[in-house]
Amino acid sequence: MRYHGAVPMCGVMGDTELFDYFSAYQAAAQYFAGVPRYPTTYWADINAMVRSRLFTTFNQTQIVPTADGEKLKGVVMNLTGGNRPIFEQGFANAGLQQVVWGTFGGDGTINGILNASVLDTRNMVLQIDSDPALSTEETQLNDTLLRATPAPEANRLRRDGLRWIPKVNGQFSIPVVSLHTLGDMYVPFSMQQIYKRRADANGSGGWLVQRAIRAPSHCDFTVAEQVAAFDDMVAWEQNGTRPQGDEVLDATVVADPAYGCRFTINAGGPYDNPTTVAVRTLMPACPTP
Repeated sequence: MRYHGAVPMCGVMGDTELFDYFSAYQAAAQYFAGVPRYPTTYWADINAMVRSRLFTTFNQTQIVPTADGEKLKGVVMNLTGGNRPIFEQGFANAGLQQVVWGTFGGDGTINGILNASVLDTRNMVLQIDSDPALSTEETQLNDTLLRATPAPEANRLRRDGLRWIPKVNGQFSIPVVSLHTLGDMYVPFSMQQIYKRRADANGSGGWLVQRAIRAPSHCDFTVAEQVAAFDDMVAWEQNGTRPQGDEVLDATVVADPAYGCRFTINAGGPYDNPTTVAVRTLMPACPTP
């Protein structure tokens, strides 16, 4: 099948790096809870204790971090895309955090897909704050953190030339307009940053437009946001008019309080989920120009 354009929304643009994120998140949680070297596959034995040390409240409706939990939150902020609007609301999204924490405790295999671990956190540098220089505390964190090492050939090329988990190489020559919510903890905004780096490395960056949406969950776009992206992609493909997008790699730009305002459309319509629209009213308002 030949495609002439694409509008990926909340996509796993970093393929196996999504699983690396889950693994690093769990390892950081264990570190700040005081059990950094405990085997991650024994998660069921320490889950309750880790939560109690990092949160005074962690249930389906509310998340309240302790002092150590705040440090973990800083690590997660950097793992998911850095300092940015709506991260606070995304981290506090109790229902989605329950889903993320539900991924903890795996051995790196994936039922029906991988029978060996693909997890690799050996080169990940975890940071608590937005300063790229490592503090003494961050150095100790990275020196002590339990690391995941992948099994050799876990996601090797098969005889048909494919992989068990396909690689998203960022190699394309058609218009791509990608949408991602800023507060997504499950498939985080960092996926877009990985995608952009890969596209640039493969000479495809000119075909990629990315848009940040100020929403706190996974794929919680309004219909208007989706329609605008699709219409702009079609116009690009039909007449060569490259649409506007957001910078995703410049940390200063991403941290701006107005980031994501340009393409966020909060007004709901007849086909929108009322809950999605209601949640948007709780998000920080865009600064007045």
